[in-house]
This record gives sequence, structure tokens and C-alpha cells, in this order.
Amino acid sequence: MVRTYVFEDEGGDFTFKRKRGASRYFIIGTATMDDCNLGERLLTLRREPMWQGTVLEQFHATTDRQRTRDQVFDLIADSDIRVDATILDKAKTQDHLRADPPAFYKQALYLHFKYVIPRVAGKHDDLAVVASSLQIKKMKGALAESVHDVVEQVASARRHITAFHQASTDPCLQVADYVTWAIQRKCESADDRSYKLIRHLIKSEFEPFKLGPTTYY
Repeated sequence: MVRTYVFEDEGGDFTFKRKRGASRYFIIGTATMDDCNLGERLLTLRREPMWQGTVLEQFHATTDRQRTRDQVFDLIADSDIRVDATILDKAKTQDHLRADPPAFYKQALYLHFKYVIPRVAGKHDDLAVVASSLQIKKMKGALAESVHDVVEQVASARRHITAFHQASTDPCLQVADYVTWAIQRKCESADDRSYKLIRHLIKSEFEPFKLGPTTYY
């Protein structure tokens, strides 16, 4: 029996139009690990700047300084976690999903987890899936239910549990944030500086809409 943890985050947004600031892609990224020791190492790293008068409430790749990013990526790169990503080209998303962001999110989760979960947790294992809570109050309940429903559909583990937390509450969710951000930077702006640091940990980058011939906007 193995106990497996899958921490999930997403990159991109639910804006389905071409406009400044809107992402081209919506990405589901996961960091899978057999224990949470990497999170403990991140907590130690986060406490160190206090001695220089800097308090970090959490690590967040988008807003962290480059020096901080370098330190976090060093720890991640030296770990043995598994990274997977599902990358959706939003412009190729069909009308009914573009009109219903929670349904789009659930579809993205399903495409991701139906591939990843059978590969990381067998029928004799215990599985915990912890998703990062999107900061969209009116959709939080529906999104949390989507995580639970999808895992129920695809998991064959002896026991599986789900949780939906803010990334600030769990350093392992911040790992998922970092690896997803690195993949997003490569996809959105061809900036692969951080991606190269974690490339050896990435087991899949699935692009289900890549071959779709129709662009809707």
C-alpha cells in the first residue's frame, strides 16, 4: 500500500476572447509525490528571510522576486516529484463550454485526471487530491464539487480523498503553482527559463485541443 498525494493548480483564466491580458491557454498542472517533505523544505526556505526582515506569507511564482523563484525552483528541481500538465487552447473550446466556466473547468480536470490518476495510484493505494481554490467566490462551491466528482469517476484507489484549499495554506500547493507557472510561461510567451529547470520532472504535457481544426474566436 502506497500513500500518494496529488496537488493541483491551474494557469490561465476563463476569459474566452482575444483581449489584452487574457491568456491563450488554460492549464491544469499537478505535482504528485509520495510524501510532503518538499513542502517542509519550502517552509524552512520561507522562514529564512525573516532573519533579514522580510516576511513571506507564501510562495507565488507570478509575484515572487526572481531571486526567490530561483531558490524555490532549486528545491523543486532537486526533488523526485512527478509533474503533469493538460494544456487547453481556449480558442478551440466549443460554445457550450465557453458559456459555462465551471463546466469547462470540470472538463479540463477530467481530461487531466483520467490520464494521471491511474498512473500514480493503484487499487491497493491511498490517494489524496488537493486542488488549489480559485479565488472566484460565486463559483467556489461548483469548482470544489467538480474536483470531488472527477476523482470519484477516475480513481480506483483503495481509498481516495479530495480537498479544495487556498494555495497559501499548503506549501505543496505552492509547488503545483510553481511548476504550472513554468509550463504556462513556456506556452504563453515562449519563455522557457523556468521550464528547463523542471523539464526532467515532467511526465506528460497533454494538448487535447491541439489538432482541432475549428477556432471559435
